[in-house]
Amino acid sequence: MRKQVAVFLVLFRFQVISFCFAQTLNQTDDGFRGIWYFIGKTNNEYVHKYSGGLGTYPANHSPFAVYSPEAKKTFFCFGGASKDAQLNLLHEVSYFDHTTGKVARPTILLDKATDDAHDNPVLNIDAQGYIWIFSTSHGVERPSYMHRSRKPFDIRAFDKINSTYFKDGKEVPFDNFSYLQSYYQKGKGFFHLMTHYERGMLKYGANKPRRTIGFITSKGGIKWSEIKDIGAIQEGHYQTSGQWRNKIGTSFNMHPDTEKAAGLDYRTNLYYVETNDFGQTWQNAQGQQMQLPLTTPENAALVKEYRSAGLNVYINDVAYTANGSPVILYVTSKGPDPGPNQGPHTWHTAYWTGKTWEINAVTTSDHNYDMGSLYIESPTAWKIIAPTEAGPQPYGTGGEVAVWVSNNQGKTWQKQTNLTPNSAFNHSYVRRPQNVHSDFYAFWADGHARQPSESSLYFCNQKGDVFRLPRQMKNEFEKPIRVNP
Repeated sequence: MRKQVAVFLVLFRFQVISFCFAQTLNQTDDGFRGIWYFIGKTNNEYVHKYSGGLGTYPANHSPFAVYSPEAKKTFFCFGGASKDAQLNLLHEVSYFDHTTGKVARPTILLDKATDDAHDNPVLNIDAQGYIWIFSTSHGVERPSYMHRSRKPFDIRAFDKINSTYFKDGKEVPFDNFSYLQSYYQKGKGFFHLMTHYERGMLKYGANKPRRTIGFITSKGGIKWSEIKDIGAIQEGHYQTSGQWRNKIGTSFNMHPDTEKAAGLDYRTNLYYVETNDFGQTWQNAQGQQMQLPLTTPENAALVKEYRSAGLNVYINDVAYTANGSPVILYVTSKGPDPGPNQGPHTWHTAYWTGKTWEINAVTTSDHNYDMGSLYIESPTAWKIIAPTEAGPQPYGTGGEVAVWVSNNQGKTWQKQTNLTPNSAFNHSYVRRPQNVHSDFYAFWADGHARQPSESSLYFCNQKGDVFRLPRQMKNEFEKPIRVNP
């Protein structure tokens, strides 16, 4: 009997472990259905800390979409949901054909074996036109994956890449990464900003940062360098980044470890560093060389100190002017909880003028996770596309999407238009594609901000026309559905 029990436990453990590992599916879906996700029960009328249609979440993942001038297509990925299990996260990939104006039926790359939208995928394209999907993980409980398309500019089939990286002088499987931001430079390869957990818990002494941010590089996507840390201040960071030519810059906050405001819900201060040589050296916006990792709150990468004011900082985007000056888009509030009590939720731009960081307010919204994107269209045309307007579920994640414009480099902002009036659900996480094309200018999802719901995927063009991707497709290629006048 004891032997039978032991055998059962071994088999049960094997089945559990096997279930946690996703299988490459390469199945064609018949429409676009986004994942609905929540985190943080609040036991009040707001229900969750944040929740909704989060197929293009979080701000620390990018890109979700990349325009290829060679293929004349914008390839995109998203966190999808199956028909029979709305909260089952599928990694899906498709494209918008700029020649025909149609989208392809999405390919289901894999079932991530979780409902956690923190595991959403990231997409990039290499110099040969192969499409890469990087399947992230939220922490170390689940594995991460890399897949590459079998043919250039083709989404029909992908192969799993068994990649490795160097850790403590040894080559080991590279099967866990979180909060990934992928960049590719011809002749150099992949440059990935990421978060890792295991080393940060042990390496930096008493502070023990729980979210250590760093970067890792690879010529071909199979063998990767050692992870090199950028920030390890107190309990760690969230970072959001951008690229201009060969420059890659990252903006990040910090998690304080004080008793009054401890834990990952508290994030404060605004920092920025950049590299022009694929991570060999780093400097702040002023050009001062930085010794990484940063380990103290007061350092030369600090853009704005918010800790003494008791303000949280949520970073949305990093964009660049025509001469390569960074502009950071972010939101501040008095705390992590939803509702009006910890407002206002104030949107800001921080612009490096060449001499100083110029910080200006844009508007206010009603939630910490009202995430949008920044577009520097010309020296006199800056644009933000974001869910700044109260949606049908006020004080919930997202809202109605609006366009804000500035003609004086962020000093003042005016609302130009509402893109999604009279919606049934809140819209959230409006993403700017990499190498953005005017026909597929911003990409996002919707969903009920209080309770589980279906979630649709949307995009708009530069003119402001909004389209919904078809939830049910009868043909291999179909035109998106225009939803605003």
